[in-house]
Amino acid sequence: TDRAVGPAKSGTSDITAIDFTLYPQRNSLEQALVEAHAAEHKKPRKNEKSGDTHQHPTVPSENKSGFDQRHDHDHDHNHDHGKMSMNSAFGGPYKSMNALGSGTSLNPASTPAYMLHFKSGDWSLMAHGEIKAGINSQTGPRGVTRGESLNWGMLMAERKLGPGSLMLRGMVSLEPFTMPGGGSPMLFQTGETYKGREIVDAQHPHNLVMELAAGYTLPVSKDLSVFVYGGPVAEPALGPTAFMHRESAMGVPLSHHWQDATHISTGVVTLGADIGKFRLEGSRFHGKEPGEDRLSLNVGNLDSWSTRLSFAPTPDLVMQVSHGHLKNPEAHEPGDVDRTTASFTYNKRWTDGNWATTGVFGRNQTGHGGSNSYLLETNVNFLDKNYIWGRFESASKHGLERENIFGKPGGQGDDHHDLPESARINAFTIGAGRDIWTTNNFRLGLGGEVTFYDAPDHLNSIYGETPVGLKFFLRVRPDKM
Repeated sequence: TDRAVGPAKSGTSDITAIDFTLYPQRNSLEQALVEAHAAEHKKPRKNEKSGDTHQHPTVPSENKSGFDQRHDHDHDHNHDHGKMSMNSAFGGPYKSMNALGSGTSLNPASTPAYMLHFKSGDWSLMAHGEIKAGINSQTGPRGVTRGESLNWGMLMAERKLGPGSLMLRGMVSLEPFTMPGGGSPMLFQTGETYKGREIVDAQHPHNLVMELAAGYTLPVSKDLSVFVYGGPVAEPALGPTAFMHRESAMGVPLSHHWQDATHISTGVVTLGADIGKFRLEGSRFHGKEPGEDRLSLNVGNLDSWSTRLSFAPTPDLVMQVSHGHLKNPEAHEPGDVDRTTASFTYNKRWTDGNWATTGVFGRNQTGHGGSNSYLLETNVNFLDKNYIWGRFESASKHGLERENIFGKPGGQGDDHHDLPESARINAFTIGAGRDIWTTNNFRLGLGGEVTFYDAPDHLNSIYGETPVGLKFFLRVRPDKM
């Protein structure tokens, strides 16, 4: 026939015409439709946000989650709810770059990735990070008000190498220069030292080099791969994903040193395997926490160990349990620590946002006894640019009666071991923010939060009856992928 099929009806493919004169045989109709459908998918698609046109190959997969589970890097990304999810051989059962947490920990594969992605030869490069700058005001007799900046930046590079894949990871922070004194004011926070004294009522700054590590993963079969990871500064297989890599976290938890404080360890070697939807790992590492010299690399002996089992039954959920033995982690309190953690992270994603929630239990057992911590945090991103978050936590703290790092006086007694062994501190945080300016690559946001503390009565004379923490900040980070 010399006829052509006219414009497609509403609800059908946007194919304007198929000339049947090129297909005289009966089965040529099927061929025409197939080739026309293929030609339609080759048309450039327009990025809804930037207006740029680019082409994404359609990747066939039987995985109902929408995440490509193959190990190869020939297909660099796929889509979930219109957002891009890049592939990574290190990304757990769903092989998703979005699932990469701190060290070898896993986030839900549906977690949005705020990062820049580009190619250089055979390398797939990812850059992400965050800069917060603002005012931090902690009220009551022990509080101070300061301007500060909390920040970090990270570069990851991945490529195929031989039968497997290689990843390089580097992470830095300028907090040694942007957080003056003993660190960021935070009532009831403890951990590490400043000028030879235990830090009390502040969160210590992070080191200039937060990670300098490499990993290699080797696929054995469809449902089994093995990997090795480590470096002079890395994270052992202990605890949940560190707070700055959790989409549910908007700040440092009071329970940091019970849960994820080993995210900067000077000397780590980890061996692991992805078995179906499980990840099993074991690490040897240097157990002592970084010293006061935040600018140097002081790699130590691999005197500590840990093991972790993670489970990702769906792209929206990751659970883990872990246990480790740390050799003399705290400079101000000699002695070994046995740490046990359990956590879950759930993420629900939709077209213009997501809802991320994490719950963590952490326990430290020392020669003086054991103490537990609990954390539940959540963060909702809606209408693309808006955020509401909250956090409840509870931790047993000691040494709070001493003069704090800012010179604020404490109670009686020079040694915290002569005072009550621990005080149960509860804290509730609620905050909100909005991205006020966006480009194709970056977002500038404005936000604030308030934290209400609950402490035992014997601390009222030191901290006051209703101490509160207030923070207001500007935030810069890469755009969402």
